[in-house]
Amino acid sequence: MCCLPYVFFFLLQAADLSKPIDKRIYKGTQPTCHDFNHLTATAESVSLLVGFSAGQVQLIDPIKKETSKLFNEERLIDKSRVTCVKWVPGSESLFLVAHSSGNMYLYNVEHTCGTTAPHYQLLKQGESFAVHTCKSKSTRNPLLKWTVGEGALNEFAFSPDGKLLACVSQDGFLRVFNFDSVELHGTMKSYFGGLLCVCWSPDGKYIVTGGEDDLVTVWSFLDCRVIARGHGHKSWVSVVAFDPYTTSVEESDPMEFSGSDEDFQDLLHFGRDRANSTQSRLSKRNSTDSRPVSVTYRFGSVGQDTQLCLWDLTEDILFPHQPLSRARTHTNVMNATSPPAGSNGNRVTTPGNSVPPPLPRSNSLPHSAVSSAGSKSSVMDGAIASGVSKFATLSLHDRKERHHEKDHKRNHSMGHISSKSSDKLNLVTKAKTDPAKTLGTSLCPRMEDVPLLEPLICKKIAHERLAVLVFLEDCIVTACQEGFICTWARPGKVVSFNP
Repeated sequence: MCCLPYVFFFLLQAADLSKPIDKRIYKGTQPTCHDFNHLTATAESVSLLVGFSAGQVQLIDPIKKETSKLFNEERLIDKSRVTCVKWVPGSESLFLVAHSSGNMYLYNVEHTCGTTAPHYQLLKQGESFAVHTCKSKSTRNPLLKWTVGEGALNEFAFSPDGKLLACVSQDGFLRVFNFDSVELHGTMKSYFGGLLCVCWSPDGKYIVTGGEDDLVTVWSFLDCRVIARGHGHKSWVSVVAFDPYTTSVEESDPMEFSGSDEDFQDLLHFGRDRANSTQSRLSKRNSTDSRPVSVTYRFGSVGQDTQLCLWDLTEDILFPHQPLSRARTHTNVMNATSPPAGSNGNRVTTPGNSVPPPLPRSNSLPHSAVSSAGSKSSVMDGAIASGVSKFATLSLHDRKERHHEKDHKRNHSMGHISSKSSDKLNLVTKAKTDPAKTLGTSLCPRMEDVPLLEPLICKKIAHERLAVLVFLEDCIVTACQEGFICTWARPGKVVSFNP
Protein backbone atom coordinates (compact mmCIF):
# COMPACT_ATOMS: atom_id res chain seq x y z
CA MET A 1 0.00 0.00 0.00
CA CYS A 2 1.38 3.40 -1.01
CA CYS A 3 0.40 6.67 0.61
CA LEU A 4 2.42 9.12 -1.51
CA PRO A 5 1.37 10.73 -4.84
CA TYR A 6 4.42 9.33 -6.59
CA VAL A 7 5.97 5.93 -7.12
CA PHE A 8 9.52 4.68 -7.66
CA PHE A 9 10.62 1.46 -9.38
CA PHE A 10 13.87 -0.30 -8.46
CA LEU A 11 15.64 -3.46 -9.61
CA LEU A 12 17.24 -5.12 -6.57
CA GLN A 13 19.91 -6.62 -8.79
CA ALA A 14 20.79 -3.25 -10.31
CA ALA A 15 24.28 -1.90 -9.77
CA ASP A 16 23.07 1.50 -8.55
CA LEU A 17 20.15 1.45 -6.12
CA SER A 18 20.41 5.22 -5.58
CA LYS A 19 18.69 5.82 -8.92
CA PRO A 20 15.28 4.35 -9.78
CA ILE A 21 14.73 2.91 -13.24
CA ASP A 22 11.51 4.94 -13.43
CA LYS A 23 9.76 7.67 -11.45
CA ARG A 24 6.19 8.90 -11.90
CA ILE A 25 4.39 11.75 -10.16
CA TYR A 26 0.60 11.79 -9.92
CA LYS A 27 -1.68 14.73 -9.17
CA GLY A 28 -5.15 14.41 -7.71
CA THR A 29 -4.81 10.72 -6.92
CA GLN A 30 -2.45 8.38 -5.09
CA PRO A 31 -1.14 4.90 -5.99
CA THR A 32 -2.51 2.38 -3.52
CA CYS A 33 -1.43 -1.07 -4.81
CA HIS A 34 0.38 -2.77 -7.69
CA ASP A 35 1.20 -6.14 -9.24
CA PHE A 36 3.76 -7.35 -11.80
CA ASN A 37 2.93 -9.98 -14.38
CA HIS A 38 5.71 -12.52 -13.79
CA LEU A 39 4.45 -14.68 -16.63
CA THR A 40 5.46 -12.15 -19.30
CA ALA A 41 8.34 -10.39 -17.50
CA THR A 42 11.72 -10.23 -19.26
CA ALA A 43 14.91 -8.25 -18.76
CA GLU A 44 13.67 -5.72 -21.32
CA SER A 45 9.98 -5.49 -20.45
CA VAL A 46 7.53 -6.01 -17.61
CA SER A 47 3.78 -5.45 -17.34
CA LEU A 48 2.84 -3.59 -14.18
CA LEU A 49 -0.64 -2.74 -12.92
CA VAL A 50 -1.06 0.19 -10.51
CA GLY A 51 -4.31 0.94 -8.65
CA PHE A 52 -5.23 4.41 -7.44
CA SER A 53 -7.22 6.07 -4.68
CA ALA A 54 -9.71 7.53 -7.17
CA GLY A 55 -10.56 4.13 -8.67
CA GLN A 56 -8.47 4.00 -11.84
CA VAL A 57 -6.04 1.23 -12.81
CA GLN A 58 -3.00 1.93 -15.00
CA LEU A 59 -0.97 -0.53 -17.07
CA ILE A 60 2.64 0.59 -17.50
CA ASP A 61 6.07 -0.77 -18.38
CA PRO A 62 8.62 0.84 -16.02
CA ILE A 63 11.58 -0.65 -17.91
CA LYS A 64 10.53 0.67 -21.30
CA LYS A 65 9.05 3.73 -19.54
CA GLU A 66 5.80 3.24 -21.42
CA THR A 67 2.21 3.79 -20.37
CA SER A 68 -0.05 1.36 -22.19
CA LYS A 69 -3.61 1.84 -20.92
CA LEU A 70 -5.72 3.45 -18.24
CA PHE A 71 -8.76 1.50 -17.08
CA ASN A 72 -11.83 3.05 -15.43
CA GLU A 73 -10.42 6.40 -16.52
CA GLU A 74 -13.75 8.21 -16.27
CA ARG A 75 -14.61 6.30 -13.09
CA LEU A 76 -17.77 4.95 -14.69
CA ILE A 77 -17.19 1.43 -13.37
CA ASP A 78 -16.34 2.27 -9.74
CA LYS A 79 -15.47 5.57 -8.04
CA SER A 80 -14.03 4.11 -4.85
CA ARG A 81 -10.45 3.43 -3.84
CA VAL A 82 -8.62 0.47 -5.40
CA THR A 83 -7.54 -1.74 -2.50
CA CYS A 84 -5.97 -4.68 -4.38
CA VAL A 85 -5.04 -5.52 -7.96
CA LYS A 86 -3.58 -8.80 -9.21
CA TRP A 87 -2.99 -10.57 -12.50
CA VAL A 88 -5.03 -13.76 -12.84
CA PRO A 89 -2.52 -16.65 -12.51
CA GLY A 90 -1.57 -18.18 -15.85
CA SER A 91 -2.96 -15.28 -17.88
CA GLU A 92 -1.16 -12.64 -19.89
CA SER A 93 -4.20 -10.40 -20.18
CA LEU A 94 -6.73 -10.97 -17.37
CA PHE A 95 -6.53 -9.13 -14.05
CA LEU A 96 -8.76 -8.69 -11.00
CA VAL A 97 -9.35 -5.41 -9.15
CA ALA A 98 -10.91 -4.92 -5.69
CA HIS A 99 -12.39 -1.65 -4.42
CA SER A 100 -13.37 -0.20 -1.07
CA SER A 101 -16.96 -0.34 -2.33
CA GLY A 102 -16.85 -4.10 -1.71
CA ASN A 103 -16.82 -4.90 -5.43
CA MET A 104 -14.28 -6.77 -7.56
CA TYR A 105 -14.00 -6.52 -11.32
CA LEU A 106 -12.41 -8.83 -13.88
CA TYR A 107 -10.67 -6.98 -16.73
CA ASN A 108 -8.97 -7.91 -19.98
CA VAL A 109 -6.15 -5.60 -21.07
CA GLU A 110 -7.16 -6.08 -24.70
CA HIS A 111 -10.67 -4.72 -24.18
CA THR A 112 -11.89 -1.16 -23.68
CA CYS A 113 -14.01 0.11 -20.81
CA GLY A 114 -16.65 1.89 -22.85
CA THR A 115 -17.88 5.47 -22.75
CA THR A 116 -20.96 4.82 -20.64
CA ALA A 117 -21.56 3.18 -17.28
CA PRO A 118 -21.81 -0.60 -17.65
CA HIS A 119 -25.04 -2.53 -17.17
CA TYR A 120 -25.00 -5.92 -15.49
CA GLN A 121 -27.01 -9.11 -15.36
CA LEU A 122 -26.86 -11.64 -12.54
CA LEU A 123 -24.73 -14.71 -13.19
CA LYS A 124 -24.62 -16.34 -9.75
CA GLN A 125 -25.67 -15.47 -6.23
CA GLY A 126 -24.83 -16.99 -2.86
CA GLU A 127 -24.57 -16.17 0.81
CA SER A 128 -23.17 -12.61 1.06
CA PHE A 129 -21.91 -12.54 -2.53
CA ALA A 130 -23.17 -12.09 -6.07
CA VAL A 131 -21.49 -12.20 -9.48
CA HIS A 132 -22.73 -10.26 -12.52
CA THR A 133 -21.73 -10.20 -16.17
CA CYS A 134 -21.55 -7.04 -18.22
CA LYS A 135 -24.44 -6.57 -20.65
CA SER A 136 -23.12 -5.20 -23.93
CA LYS A 137 -23.45 -5.81 -27.65
CA SER A 138 -19.67 -5.92 -27.94
CA THR A 139 -17.19 -7.33 -25.42
CA ARG A 140 -16.04 -4.63 -23.01
CA ASN A 141 -14.60 -4.25 -19.54
CA PRO A 142 -15.37 -5.30 -16.92
CA LEU A 143 -16.03 -8.91 -17.88
CA LEU A 144 -17.37 -9.77 -14.42
CA LYS A 145 -18.44 -7.88 -11.32
CA TRP A 146 -18.19 -9.54 -7.91
CA THR A 147 -19.98 -8.08 -4.88
CA VAL A 148 -18.57 -9.61 -1.69
CA GLY A 149 -19.67 -9.00 1.88
CA GLU A 150 -20.20 -5.62 3.50
CA GLY A 151 -17.88 -2.64 3.46
CA ALA A 152 -14.48 -2.50 1.84
CA LEU A 153 -12.92 -5.56 0.24
CA ASN A 154 -9.45 -5.02 1.67
CA GLU A 155 -7.41 -7.72 -0.06
CA PHE A 156 -7.66 -10.95 -2.03
CA ALA A 157 -5.15 -13.66 -2.88
CA PHE A 158 -5.10 -16.48 -5.42
CA SER A 159 -4.09 -19.96 -4.31
CA PRO A 160 -0.76 -21.31 -5.64
CA ASP A 161 -2.56 -23.28 -8.38
CA GLY A 162 -4.66 -20.26 -9.35
CA LYS A 163 -7.99 -22.05 -8.93
CA LEU A 164 -9.08 -20.58 -5.60
CA LEU A 165 -9.59 -17.03 -4.39
CA ALA A 166 -9.44 -15.87 -0.75
CA CYS A 167 -11.00 -12.50 0.07
CA VAL A 168 -10.93 -10.50 3.32
CA SER A 169 -13.36 -7.67 4.00
CA GLN A 170 -14.03 -4.87 6.43
CA ASP A 171 -16.98 -6.88 7.76
CA GLY A 172 -14.39 -9.22 9.34
CA PHE A 173 -14.99 -12.22 7.09
CA LEU A 174 -12.61 -14.40 5.14
CA ARG A 175 -14.40 -15.91 2.15
CA VAL A 176 -12.80 -18.55 -0.04
CA PHE A 177 -14.15 -19.12 -3.56
CA ASN A 178 -13.50 -21.49 -6.40
CA PHE A 179 -12.63 -18.81 -8.93
CA ASP A 180 -13.50 -20.80 -12.06
CA SER A 181 -16.91 -22.08 -10.96
CA VAL A 182 -17.73 -19.05 -8.76
CA GLU A 183 -18.59 -21.26 -5.77
CA LEU A 184 -18.12 -20.34 -2.09
CA HIS A 185 -15.97 -22.98 -0.37
CA GLY A 186 -15.83 -21.67 3.20
CA THR A 187 -15.83 -18.65 5.52
CA MET A 188 -14.20 -17.47 8.72
CA LYS A 189 -14.95 -14.51 11.02
CA SER A 190 -12.30 -12.36 12.67
CA TYR A 191 -12.18 -12.16 16.44
CA PHE A 192 -12.77 -8.42 16.26
CA GLY A 193 -13.07 -5.78 13.55
CA GLY A 194 -12.15 -6.02 9.90
CA LEU A 195 -9.65 -8.30 8.20
CA LEU A 196 -6.97 -6.41 6.27
CA CYS A 197 -4.65 -9.00 4.74
CA VAL A 198 -4.54 -12.63 3.58
CA CYS A 199 -2.06 -15.14 2.13
CA TRP A 200 -1.87 -18.85 1.19
CA SER A 201 0.64 -21.45 2.30
CA PRO A 202 2.94 -22.73 -0.50
CA ASP A 203 0.87 -25.92 -0.85
CA GLY A 204 -2.49 -24.16 -0.72
CA LYS A 205 -3.66 -26.03 2.40
CA TYR A 206 -3.66 -23.15 4.87
CA ILE A 207 -4.63 -19.50 4.83
CA VAL A 208 -3.33 -16.84 7.20
CA THR A 209 -5.18 -13.58 7.81
CA GLY A 210 -4.48 -10.45 9.84
CA GLY A 211 -6.50 -7.42 10.77
CA GLU A 212 -7.93 -5.08 13.36
CA ASP A 213 -8.00 -7.67 16.16
CA ASP A 214 -4.16 -7.47 16.28
CA LEU A 215 -4.05 -11.23 15.64
CA VAL A 216 -2.87 -13.52 12.89
CA THR A 217 -5.31 -16.35 12.27
CA VAL A 218 -4.49 -19.67 10.59
CA TRP A 219 -7.38 -21.31 8.73
CA SER A 220 -7.36 -24.81 7.26
CA PHE A 221 -8.72 -24.93 3.72
CA LEU A 222 -9.47 -28.66 3.77
CA ASP A 223 -11.20 -28.61 7.18
CA CYS A 224 -12.74 -25.13 6.85
CA ARG A 225 -11.84 -24.20 10.41
CA VAL A 226 -9.49 -22.05 12.46
CA ILE A 227 -6.55 -24.11 13.69
CA ALA A 228 -4.51 -21.42 15.49
CA ARG A 229 -4.23 -17.74 16.33
CA GLY A 230 -1.06 -15.76 16.84
CA HIS A 231 -0.68 -12.90 19.30
CA GLY A 232 2.33 -10.61 19.14
CA HIS A 233 1.32 -7.37 17.48
CA LYS A 234 0.14 -4.36 19.47
CA SER A 235 -1.86 -2.84 16.64
CA TRP A 236 -3.52 -3.77 13.38
CA VAL A 237 -1.79 -6.34 11.22
CA SER A 238 -1.32 -4.94 7.70
CA VAL A 239 0.55 -7.72 5.81
CA VAL A 240 0.96 -11.48 6.23
CA ALA A 241 3.20 -13.64 4.02
CA PHE A 242 4.53 -17.21 3.97
CA ASP A 243 8.24 -17.81 3.57
CA PRO A 244 8.64 -20.56 0.93
CA TYR A 245 12.40 -20.77 1.45
CA THR A 246 12.15 -22.01 5.05
CA THR A 247 9.11 -24.26 4.74
CA SER A 248 10.40 -27.67 5.78
CA VAL A 249 9.15 -31.04 4.51
CA GLU A 250 10.69 -34.37 5.44
CA GLU A 251 9.49 -37.86 4.59
CA SER A 252 10.85 -40.62 6.82
CA ASP A 253 10.55 -44.34 7.43
CA PRO A 254 7.74 -44.88 9.96
CA MET A 255 9.72 -47.68 11.64
CA GLU A 256 13.09 -46.03 11.91
CA PHE A 257 14.83 -42.70 11.85
CA SER A 258 18.54 -42.42 11.35
CA GLY A 259 20.75 -39.39 11.14
CA SER A 260 22.14 -36.70 13.40
CA ASP A 261 20.74 -33.29 14.21
CA GLU A 262 23.36 -31.86 11.85
CA ASP A 263 21.91 -33.98 9.06
CA PHE A 264 18.47 -32.64 9.79
CA GLN A 265 19.76 -29.07 9.88
CA ASP A 266 20.96 -29.55 6.32
CA LEU A 267 17.31 -29.82 5.32
CA LEU A 268 16.73 -26.24 6.42
CA HIS A 269 19.14 -24.61 3.98
CA PHE A 270 17.96 -21.73 1.88
CA GLY A 271 17.88 -21.75 -1.90
CA ARG A 272 15.74 -21.18 -4.94
CA ASP A 273 15.61 -24.87 -5.84
CA ARG A 274 14.23 -25.65 -2.40
CA ALA A 275 11.54 -23.00 -2.66
CA ASN A 276 10.47 -24.22 -6.07
CA SER A 277 10.27 -27.82 -4.90
CA THR A 278 8.45 -27.09 -1.63
CA GLN A 279 5.02 -26.85 -3.19
CA SER A 280 5.36 -30.07 -5.17
CA ARG A 281 6.62 -31.99 -2.13
CA LEU A 282 3.88 -30.66 0.09
CA SER A 283 1.23 -31.48 -2.48
CA LYS A 284 2.25 -35.15 -2.39
CA ARG A 285 1.05 -35.42 1.19
CA ASN A 286 -2.61 -36.40 0.83
CA SER A 287 -5.11 -38.61 2.55
CA THR A 288 -3.79 -41.74 0.83
CA ASP A 289 -0.16 -41.22 1.87
CA SER A 290 0.59 -43.11 5.07
CA ARG A 291 4.26 -42.15 5.35
CA PRO A 292 5.12 -39.86 8.27
CA VAL A 293 5.92 -36.37 7.02
CA SER A 294 7.47 -33.65 9.15
CA VAL A 295 6.14 -30.26 8.09
CA THR A 296 6.97 -26.80 9.35
CA TYR A 297 5.56 -23.65 7.80
CA ARG A 298 7.22 -20.29 8.39
CA PHE A 299 5.27 -17.09 7.89
CA GLY A 300 5.71 -13.46 8.83
CA SER A 301 3.58 -10.43 9.58
CA VAL A 302 4.04 -6.67 9.84
CA GLY A 303 1.68 -4.15 11.34
CA GLN A 304 0.86 -0.61 12.20
CA ASP A 305 2.79 -1.09 15.45
CA THR A 306 5.95 -1.01 13.22
CA GLN A 307 6.86 -4.54 14.30
CA LEU A 308 7.97 -7.54 12.25
CA CYS A 309 6.85 -10.91 13.63
CA LEU A 310 7.99 -14.33 12.44
CA TRP A 311 5.95 -17.43 13.22
CA ASP A 312 6.35 -21.21 12.92
CA LEU A 313 3.40 -23.48 12.25
CA THR A 314 4.48 -26.98 13.23
CA GLU A 315 3.04 -30.49 13.27
CA ASP A 316 1.82 -30.37 16.86
CA ILE A 317 -0.55 -27.64 15.71
CA LEU A 318 -1.40 -29.09 12.30
CA PHE A 319 -1.85 -32.71 13.43
CA PRO A 320 -2.53 -32.53 17.19
CA HIS A 321 -3.77 -36.11 17.66
CA GLN A 322 -0.62 -37.87 16.48
CA PRO A 323 2.21 -38.79 18.87
CA LEU A 324 5.47 -36.99 18.26
CA SER A 325 8.11 -39.25 16.71
CA ARG A 326 10.95 -37.15 18.10
CA ALA A 327 11.23 -33.84 19.90
CA ARG A 328 12.62 -30.86 18.06
CA THR A 329 12.76 -27.17 18.75
CA HIS A 330 12.25 -24.29 16.38
CA THR A 331 14.63 -22.52 14.06
CA ASN A 332 14.63 -18.77 14.53
CA VAL A 333 15.13 -16.73 11.39
CA MET A 334 17.01 -13.82 12.94
CA ASN A 335 18.16 -15.23 16.22
CA ALA A 336 19.60 -18.58 16.73
CA THR A 337 18.07 -21.83 16.16
CA SER A 338 17.06 -25.40 16.33
CA PRO A 339 14.70 -27.54 14.20
CA PRO A 340 10.93 -28.02 14.32
CA ALA A 341 8.84 -30.64 16.03
CA GLY A 342 7.97 -33.66 13.99
CA SER A 343 5.16 -36.15 14.05
CA ASN A 344 3.97 -39.23 12.27
CA GLY A 345 0.70 -40.38 10.77
CA ASN A 346 -2.13 -38.54 9.13
CA ARG A 347 -4.60 -35.99 10.32
CA VAL A 348 -7.43 -37.19 12.56
CA THR A 349 -10.35 -34.87 13.14
CA THR A 350 -11.89 -34.54 16.56
CA PRO A 351 -15.64 -35.28 16.61
CA GLY A 352 -17.78 -32.17 16.41
CA ASN A 353 -19.20 -32.58 19.91
CA SER A 354 -15.82 -32.58 21.65
CA VAL A 355 -14.93 -29.63 23.86
CA PRO A 356 -11.25 -28.68 23.79
CA PRO A 357 -9.65 -27.75 27.11
CA PRO A 358 -8.27 -24.26 27.80
CA LEU A 359 -4.77 -23.74 26.48
CA PRO A 360 -1.89 -21.69 27.87
CA ARG A 361 0.06 -19.44 25.55
CA SER A 362 2.82 -21.25 23.73
CA ASN A 363 4.66 -21.34 20.44
CA SER A 364 3.07 -24.73 19.77
CA LEU A 365 1.06 -27.02 21.99
CA PRO A 366 -0.75 -30.29 21.35
CA HIS A 367 -4.47 -29.69 21.63
CA SER A 368 -7.92 -30.88 20.72
CA ALA A 369 -9.34 -29.57 17.50
CA VAL A 370 -12.34 -27.27 17.54
CA SER A 371 -15.66 -28.36 16.15
CA SER A 372 -15.45 -28.98 12.45
CA ALA A 373 -19.11 -29.67 11.71
CA GLY A 374 -19.90 -28.87 8.13
CA SER A 375 -16.28 -28.98 7.03
CA LYS A 376 -15.43 -30.22 3.57
CA SER A 377 -13.21 -33.22 3.00
CA SER A 378 -11.78 -32.47 -0.40
CA VAL A 379 -10.82 -29.59 -2.67
CA MET A 380 -13.33 -28.70 -5.35
CA ASP A 381 -12.39 -29.35 -8.92
CA GLY A 382 -11.29 -26.55 -11.24
CA ALA A 383 -14.02 -26.87 -13.82
CA ILE A 384 -14.85 -23.55 -15.42
CA ALA A 385 -18.46 -22.44 -15.17
CA SER A 386 -19.96 -21.94 -18.60
CA GLY A 387 -21.09 -18.42 -17.81
CA VAL A 388 -17.63 -17.39 -16.65
CA SER A 389 -15.70 -19.09 -19.44
CA LYS A 390 -17.81 -17.29 -22.02
CA PHE A 391 -16.43 -13.99 -20.84
CA ALA A 392 -13.08 -14.88 -19.32
CA THR A 393 -12.11 -17.19 -22.23
CA LEU A 394 -9.33 -18.76 -20.19
CA SER A 395 -9.08 -22.02 -18.26
CA LEU A 396 -7.38 -21.03 -15.00
CA HIS A 397 -4.86 -23.68 -14.57
CA ASP A 398 -12.90 -10.61 22.57
CA ARG A 399 -8.84 -11.21 22.54
CA LYS A 400 -9.69 -12.51 26.08
CA GLU A 401 -12.09 -9.58 26.57
CA ARG A 402 -9.49 -6.84 26.14
CA HIS A 403 -10.83 -3.48 25.07
CA HIS A 404 -9.93 -2.16 21.64
CA GLU A 405 -7.01 0.27 22.04
CA LYS A 406 -8.01 3.91 21.71
CA ASP A 407 -5.09 4.75 19.45
CA HIS A 408 -6.45 2.52 16.68
CA LYS A 409 -7.61 5.24 14.38
CA ARG A 410 -10.16 4.33 11.79
CA ASN A 411 -8.17 6.02 9.02
CA HIS A 412 -5.35 3.53 9.52
CA SER A 413 -7.37 0.81 7.82
CA MET A 414 -6.51 -0.10 4.26
CA GLY A 415 -9.75 1.01 2.66
CA HIS A 416 -12.57 1.03 5.14
CA ILE A 417 -15.00 3.42 3.50
CA SER A 418 -18.28 1.79 2.61
CA SER A 419 -19.75 2.89 -0.70
CA LYS A 420 -23.50 3.51 -1.01
CA SER A 421 -23.98 2.06 -4.44
CA SER A 422 -27.12 2.90 -6.41
CA ASP A 423 -26.73 -0.18 -8.57
CA LYS A 424 -30.17 -1.79 -8.59
CA LEU A 425 -28.73 -5.05 -9.87
CA ASN A 426 -26.77 -5.59 -6.69
CA LEU A 427 -28.84 -8.51 -5.46
CA VAL A 428 -26.45 -9.82 -2.85
CA THR A 429 -28.06 -10.59 0.48
CA LYS A 430 -26.34 -8.59 3.21
CA ALA A 431 -27.60 -10.13 6.41
CA LYS A 432 -25.86 -8.46 9.32
CA THR A 433 -23.96 -10.89 11.49
CA ASP A 434 -24.13 -10.44 15.23
CA PRO A 435 -20.57 -10.93 16.59
CA ALA A 436 -22.01 -12.32 19.82
CA LYS A 437 -23.68 -15.10 17.84
CA THR A 438 -20.60 -16.07 15.81
CA LEU A 439 -18.22 -16.12 18.80
CA GLY A 440 -17.73 -19.69 19.95
CA THR A 441 -18.89 -21.20 16.66
CA SER A 442 -16.80 -22.74 13.90
CA LEU A 443 -16.78 -19.32 12.18
CA CYS A 444 -15.06 -17.70 15.16
CA PRO A 445 -13.90 -20.02 17.95
CA ARG A 446 -13.11 -18.58 21.36
CA MET A 447 -9.51 -17.85 22.28
CA GLU A 448 -9.32 -20.86 24.62
CA ASP A 449 -10.61 -23.21 21.93
CA VAL A 450 -7.58 -22.99 19.65
CA PRO A 451 -3.81 -22.80 20.24
CA LEU A 452 -2.41 -19.32 20.79
CA LEU A 453 0.89 -18.98 18.95
CA GLU A 454 3.59 -16.60 20.08
CA PRO A 455 6.10 -15.23 17.56
CA LEU A 456 9.60 -16.59 17.28
CA ILE A 457 10.71 -13.01 16.95
CA CYS A 458 8.87 -9.72 17.31
CA LYS A 459 10.98 -6.68 16.57
CA LYS A 460 10.30 -3.00 16.01
CA ILE A 461 11.98 -2.19 12.68
CA ALA A 462 10.48 1.14 11.58
CA HIS A 463 9.17 4.50 12.77
CA GLU A 464 6.05 4.49 10.60
CA ARG A 465 3.39 1.86 9.91
CA LEU A 466 4.72 -1.10 7.94
CA ALA A 467 2.95 -1.85 4.65
CA VAL A 468 5.19 -4.35 2.78
CA LEU A 469 6.64 -7.78 3.61
CA VAL A 470 8.32 -9.91 0.95
CA PHE A 471 10.42 -13.06 1.45
CA LEU A 472 13.21 -13.42 -1.11
CA GLU A 473 15.84 -16.11 -1.49
CA ASP A 474 18.60 -14.23 0.32
CA CYS A 475 16.75 -11.63 2.37
CA ILE A 476 13.49 -10.31 3.78
CA VAL A 477 12.21 -7.02 2.37
CA THR A 478 10.04 -4.59 4.33
CA ALA A 479 8.75 -1.10 3.61
CA CYS A 480 6.92 1.49 5.69
CA GLN A 481 4.62 4.36 4.89
CA GLU A 482 7.46 6.80 5.47
CA GLY A 483 8.94 5.51 2.22
CA PHE A 484 11.89 3.47 3.51
CA ILE A 485 12.60 0.07 1.95
CA CYS A 486 14.78 -2.22 4.09
CA THR A 487 16.38 -5.60 3.40
CA TRP A 488 17.05 -7.98 6.28
CA ALA A 489 19.65 -10.74 6.03
CA ARG A 490 18.74 -14.34 6.70
CA PRO A 491 20.78 -16.24 9.32
CA GLY A 492 24.23 -17.03 8.06
CA LYS A 493 23.73 -14.78 5.09
CA VAL A 494 25.20 -11.35 4.45
CA VAL A 495 23.37 -9.39 1.80
CA SER A 496 25.30 -6.59 0.16
CA PHE A 497 24.44 -4.33 -2.72
CA ASN A 498 26.87 -2.10 -4.55
CA PRO A 499 26.08 1.57 -3.82
